[in-house]
Formats: sequence, structure tokens, C-alpha cells
Amino acid sequence: MIGRLLNRRDPILPREAGGEPWLAAVIAVLCFLACLSAVGALSADRAAHGWARSLRAEATVQVRPRVGETGAAAAARAAETLGGVTGVAEAEVLDRKEAEALLRPWIGDAVLPDLPLPWLVTVRLDRDQPASAVSLSRALATAGVDATVDDHSLWRGEVERSAGLITALAIAAFLLTGGAAGAAVVYATRAGMAAQGEVIETLSLNGASDSRIAGLYQRRYALLAAGAGAAGAIAAMGLVALLRFLGGSDGVTPALPVAWTDILILSPCPLIVATVALVAARFTALARLKGRG
Repeated sequence: MIGRLLNRRDPILPREAGGEPWLAAVIAVLCFLACLSAVGALSADRAAHGWARSLRAEATVQVRPRVGETGAAAAARAAETLGGVTGVAEAEVLDRKEAEALLRPWIGDAVLPDLPLPWLVTVRLDRDQPASAVSLSRALATAGVDATVDDHSLWRGEVERSAGLITALAIAAFLLTGGAAGAAVVYATRAGMAAQGEVIETLSLNGASDSRIAGLYQRRYALLAAGAGAAGAIAAMGLVALLRFLGGSDGVTPALPVAWTDILILSPCPLIVATVALVAARFTALARLKGRG
């Protein structure tokens, strides 16, 4: 058995031609970048949906006190009114200390004591059947509270549009790297066939059809791309696992949440790049063989 393995025949197509080691390195790098692009698209979509859910579950109400009424009293009355609206889980007044804590990272401590802040009520909505901004405004008007309701729909739309753009860019990067891998295989196939002209001629004289000769190239480059793609995918999986481990529960950051399932999603990458290489090599080889005839 060992003797037969050691005395196997050399492949019909010489392996030293066509710069295959460099092609494998290029495909591995492209596959690595394509995997990172795919993870970026998944993370952007996951973050956008998380932010959109959070914004959809809350509303903010700005209260304007009536003549002779303090801001605290007006805000308390608004919170009491909103707490009884169907679809509202909780309504509470945002006191000055909490408002200052929200503004401190942006404007610092110097001007906060003298800064007039609006009276706000934060409303947490029922996740299953949230109250609409119209119903909240109607309830406040009925109670005689002068207030403006912000259901965060503007921010939610901006978040979803931005995430959609990021996802589209990541998908475009994935497709471009796949196209670059295909182009590299096309170039390598043409270079290999040019260097192996005598071998191809010998095969043709011995009755090998163009489809059979093209099959030799498509098999070679599909296997090469599968191995290189596996190397690139494994490297990407290792990086994603490291980022997930170091990032804790949020992945990398809340803006780029990486999940353990992203590692499994990268597993088809070798098969995809092998398919791209197979198709590119076959069509290139057939076109060149027909041109030769």
C-alpha cells in the first residue's frame, strides 16, 4: 500500500507552471477579506435592528408648564396621565441630575448649572402593542398638558438607512473580492495554458476533447481555491472568535456586535470560492482551446 502511494504517477499537468503558490496566497487573502466583509454586514444589520427596537420601545415627551405652574408639577402631571394610556408600560419624569448626566459628555460641567433644561418625561412602551405618538398626544391634550411627543421615528429611520448603507457597502465589498478571486483564476488559467502548450497539444493528438482538457484545469484550480479559501476562512474565523472573546457580551462594541454564530456562517466560504474558481477556469480554458482551433 505504501509503495503504491509513493509510486503514484505525476499529474498530467505540471504543477510548477502557472504560479500556483502565488495564486493560492492571493485567493486566501481575498477570501479572508470577503469573510470580514460578510461579518461586517451581519454586524451592521444586527446593530441597526437592536437600535431600532430600542427606539421603537421608547418615547420622549417635552412638557411646557402652564402659567403659575412649576415645571416639576407639569412633568409629574404628564407622567401620571401617560401612565394610564393603553400601550404604555411606564412613564417617569427625567429629573435635572439625569438630564445633566446625559449632556455632560457633550458640553462638560462648566455651563451645566446655568443651562436651562426642558422638562422631559421618558415613556417606555409596551413591546407587543406600543402606544402611538398620536394617542399619547391626544391623552396629554385631554388632560390639559402642553407637551410635544417624540416617538423617535426620525432617529429610527436614520439608523435603519445608515445600517442599510453599511450593509450594502459590505455586500459590495464581498462581491468585489469574489470577482477579484475569479479574475485571478482566469489569469492563472491563461498563464498555465500558455506555459503548457505542448502538453495540451499532446493531449489533443491523443484524442482528448476540449471539454476533457478544460476539466483538468477546472479540477486543479477548484481544489487549489478550496484549500486557499479554507485557509482564509479559518483565519477570519480565528479573528472573529478573538474579537468576540475580547469584546464580551457586546462583541467588539455595541456599534459592531459580533456573535458566535458568525463563525459558522463563514464555513461555506471554501465551497463558494471553489465554485467561482471552477467556473472561471472552465470557461477560460474552453475559450482558449476554441481560439487555438
